Amino acid sequence: MDSPKPSLADKLKALGVKVGTADLTPPKPVSTIPIHTVVSGDIRQTARGEAFVSEQTFGADYRHGAQSIQLTSPLDAVAAWARDSRISDLPLSSFAFLDTETSGLAGGTGTYAFLVGVGRFEGETFRLAQFFLRDPAEEPAMLEALLDFLAPARALVTFNGKAFDAPLLNTRFALHSIPTPLREFSHLDLLPLARRLWRDRLPSRALKYLEENILDAPRTTEEVPGYEIPWLYFDYLRSGDATPLKGVFYHNAMDVVAMAALLSHVAAMLHDPFDGRVQHGLDFIALGKLYEDLRQWDLAARLLEHGLTHDLTETDFGSALERLSHLQKRRGDVGEAVRLWEQAAQQGHIYAHVELAKHCEHRLRDYDSAMQWVASALELVKTSELPKYIQKHWKDELAHRNARLKKKRKGK
Repeated sequence: MDSPKPSLADKLKALGVKVGTADLTPPKPVSTIPIHTVVSGDIRQTARGEAFVSEQTFGADYRHGAQSIQLTSPLDAVAAWARDSRISDLPLSSFAFLDTETSGLAGGTGTYAFLVGVGRFEGETFRLAQFFLRDPAEEPAMLEALLDFLAPARALVTFNGKAFDAPLLNTRFALHSIPTPLREFSHLDLLPLARRLWRDRLPSRALKYLEENILDAPRTTEEVPGYEIPWLYFDYLRSGDATPLKGVFYHNAMDVVAMAALLSHVAAMLHDPFDGRVQHGLDFIALGKLYEDLRQWDLAARLLEHGLTHDLTETDFGSALERLSHLQKRRGDVGEAVRLWEQAAQQGHIYAHVELAKHCEHRLRDYDSAMQWVASALELVKTSELPKYIQKHWKDELAHRNARLKKKRKGK
């Protein structure tokens, strides 16, 4: 007797395909602890659906650590550094301070911002709004709500936003066919400016590190590490429990407020570097270098000179002194440049001996003195612990200079 033919269900089971509903994964729970019970907020109705928004305000008396977030100094120097005159022309109410928390750092169309924090000044009040995706499907609505908040703005302030936040948001706007205003905004990215001001003094220029070491504003125990944030959001999507996201909202809010405080601090530093706010010699030197690049040479020289009066390492002192001497030469103050070179030469700086040789050769036509400076420079090179390739550079240059001086002296 023939055995019965296997049913379709039997064939599917043999292939490892499960039938029925017994083994299906249960659906995701419906918000066991929804976000509105964890952080205060409300639902905004937009043309693309509902968006969750949490808001808070910071009054005129609020200080972020040692720094007020109120901008009381002009932004002329900041605008000159950023090469965007609009930054100094726009009213403070036109600035939007923006930071995103995202599903990852890789970028591309697979990365999205699930939390966007934006702060704007309304009079003396700093109004902070945080736009949150309760579900990724709400992204079009969140972006529409964000546009409404950004409507009065004409400038963006970020921290690494030119490389990350702004391109990411522009991509998300484009994916949903929503016009983006960000490309038309002036954009002040504080990270490159922070690097310019503190890279020689501080081991890190991360925003949180600057808060602690420049603004004197350590964060509370609510803070969560940035690298954990995407995983906390994914856990929320799986479980529906928004409780761990309270720390994410705190992290994002403090980033936005810290940017306002940092801009206020930097603007004051650049506007009046000698008001007592700047304390460290390397900070004066960094400001001097910045103003030298802005071709404000008198102020740059004052800042470099002031920096040299502070305690500096031998390396930092020599580097700053070399910079100042060249700046004085550029300004046409040769006497001051010579004084600085002589000071540096006494401390054993090779470059100073070479500059004095050049001065004696080309300005004074004193070839004997020039050859003496070449000889002393060569002796320093021979007794130095410089790498071989640097020693070779100096020896070759000094030999060439000495040969030329001998010819000039003979033909004198």
